[in-house]
Amino acid sequence: MIAAVSLFLIITFSVLITKICTIALVHTGLSEEIAKFQSRSAYTGAGLSTKETENIMNHPVRRKIIYNLMLIGNAGIVTAMSSLILTFVLPESNASRLYGFLIIVGGMSFLWLAIRSKWVNNGLSKIITNMLKRYTDLQIHDYEAVLHLKDDFKIVEAEVDVDGWMCHRTLEELDLREEGITILGIQRKGAGYFGSPSGTFKMLPLDKVTIYGKAEGIESIYRRKKDHYAHLEHQKFVEKEEIRKANDQQKIKNLKNQ
Repeated sequence: MIAAVSLFLIITFSVLITKICTIALVHTGLSEEIAKFQSRSAYTGAGLSTKETENIMNHPVRRKIIYNLMLIGNAGIVTAMSSLILTFVLPESNASRLYGFLIIVGGMSFLWLAIRSKWVNNGLSKIITNMLKRYTDLQIHDYEAVLHLKDDFKIVEAEVDVDGWMCHRTLEELDLREEGITILGIQRKGAGYFGSPSGTFKMLPLDKVTIYGKAEGIESIYRRKKDHYAHLEHQKFVEKEEIRKANDQQKIKNLKNQ
């Protein structure tokens, strides 16, 4: 029964450790889903070779987090397997084995419900974030909050289509700012990354563009082709952005008058 309790504690600590690393990776700029996947991959030693893995290895802080997680994970998995074997091999009676089995099943069920709980997740995230700020030199930034990735705002990375509306046009010609769309950067094969490009920058086929703005507007941009419909779509979203700005100005006036 002691081995069963030990197994439950080891798995609980494993979940907590991967949670800490997930939050740490999120604070370096990764999305939560990617950070979660990479943390679990590193802890279990899966070693999946993906584009996201390359981004982690090229980032000194992320690389350090994953390196430490791999070391901890190697010891944790071995210990967990040892405890699992002892749970069913060491006891001499069936009753002891049954108690060990019930502890494992009950403990894992409780842990699973805790992991799925939004309340537990939010509370744990706040505690871990505060600990990372206090006890590490990691630059803590909540990018989701900073970029306000709510209310239908999002960041998307997508390629420029050969026959797409953006292809072979400068940012000045596209006039995306008037639609409320911001180009954060462009990755061009063989040329590298261009951060916050100016209005004279011309889009080329297969450029990977990182765009920030309303989801509806971004989806519209990548649907547009080089035809009259694209111009109409552009004008429609320019008008929507003007209305949004006017509403924001009205909100500011109302706050000043309060």
